[in-house]
Amino acid sequence: ILTYNGLVVFRNRAKEAWADIDVQLKRRYDLIPNLVETVKGYASHERELFEKVTEARARAMGAGNMKERGEAENALSQTLKTLFAVAENYPQ
Repeated sequence: ILTYNGLVVFRNRAKEAWADIDVQLKRRYDLIPNLVETVKGYASHERELFEKVTEARARAMGAGNMKERGEAENALSQTLKTLFAVAENYPQ
């Protein structure tokens, strides 16, 4: 019974950790449109990049299983890095 209880505790901790991750990812998804709008004001010629960021965000939000979610998050992170690089080119 002790082993079972220990496993239940670990399972619950894992669920809580994933829930915390989901909250942070949702927060990230909610902030992305604001970031894109801010950068658009300075770099209006970067339309393709903005579309890529929007598509990557949509893919990440709609990912089903953990593998798809991980791949979608990696793609989103890469497009955000590019967006940050563009923002750094327009420091005003």
